Amino acid sequence: MKIKILTLFPEMYEGFMNTSVIKRIINRDICQIELINIRDYAFDKYRHVDDSPYGGGAGMLLRVDIAFEALKNNVNKNSHIILTSPKGIKFDQRKAYELSKKKELVILCGHYEGIDSRIEKYVHEMISVGDYILTGGELASMIISDAVLRLLNDSISPESLKEESFNNHLLEYPQYTRPFDFKGDKVPEILTSGNHKEIARYNKKMSLIETIKHRPDLLERALSEEEKELLLEIRSELN
Repeated sequence: MKIKILTLFPEMYEGFMNTSVIKRIINRDICQIELINIRDYAFDKYRHVDDSPYGGGAGMLLRVDIAFEALKNNVNKNSHIILTSPKGIKFDQRKAYELSKKKELVILCGHYEGIDSRIEKYVHEMISVGDYILTGGELASMIISDAVLRLLNDSISPESLKEESFNNHLLEYPQYTRPFDFKGDKVPEILTSGNHKEIARYNKKMSLIETIKHRPDLLERALSEEEKELLLEIRSELN
């Protein structure tokens, strides 16, 4: 896979690309990340890329003609073009899996008060990372890239991915390591029993409990028969 990020601030990605899992993914050629400076497509020697909005209003907008030039010179038939925008669909794990199957992602980052709305017809989709306002699309593009990259083959062990939150539409179960007893707060005995079948069932149950406590909205999605059975058990214990 290749990810191209069109941004006004490529320097923001130095830490992102040179740390931890992302650095390892890049070094192992699992994915290439290319940073493209939108200012390189400005039409004047001062590299101006924004202008005031027609009809008035606060702030400045990234010009459509410059954004279009940046896209035109960096896309091909394999490119899936994303615009970071609060108008977009909300990003989640399901969308991350969908994007991980693409050959090339091109992420256009808005900044200032946004981008001239006419650019929207030149992208495949708009994505929002949440109902809040960021200074620009750079952080959003890092979130999208991080979530997608860790799903690529050989990036992270399949066992780790399988047990993460949201992969089965539930929150992950609580996990523990040494010491066994911390100020009287002990690790559940069943986790030291060696009975892997019972441990798996216990973890599934705890995953449901965590979801009920913190994200009950996730339970609106389809549950497996085992999850339905455990949910009834949990509810009977709570009554």
